[in-house]
Amino acid sequence: MSDMTETTPGWLSSDDLEMARAHMPILYVEAVPVRVDDSGEVTSVGLLLRIGPDGTVSRTLVSGRVLHHERVRDALLRHLEKDLGPVALPRVPASLQPFTVAEYFPTQGVTPFHDPRQHAVSLAYIVPVTGDCRPRQDALDLVWFSPQEAASQAVQSEMPGGHGVLLKQALAHAGCAV
Repeated sequence: MSDMTETTPGWLSSDDLEMARAHMPILYVEAVPVRVDDSGEVTSVGLLLRIGPDGTVSRTLVSGRVLHHERVRDALLRHLEKDLGPVALPRVPASLQPFTVAEYFPTQGVTPFHDPRQHAVSLAYIVPVTGDCRPRQDALDLVWFSPQEAASQAVQSEMPGGHGVLLKQALAHAGCAV
């Protein structure tokens, strides 16, 4: 028997992932990237512009799965870098207590959050970024909105699956009057 422990983070094949999604909740992290002033007040919120698998364009938050044998902090940093670029300079909170836990269900109406692929549990964080954000991977653009603009009906209507609700919760948690 080997005394070596497999520590390489990994995930499942596409078929295995579909099987897991059908049988158990999948853990995600979500981040609301923000810019803050010197007093720590949120001045702007960054929203990604993406094209979905069905070709629709929508606004969304930084989001992704936590891999096997990956710390939540590491998953959060990995997805921030993947979506915002390597020089975004995120300031991950010292305490990893999320501002909320969002439960996504494949059945609409159970919670405000919906993901037709799976039951997912997502730990949501507000993360100040100080660097130059350049979207990567499948994001088309990153647009900075004032908290009031981000909470507007126009922006909210562009955020599917409950991300608009999550964004409003983040703004309320950060003390933004919207």
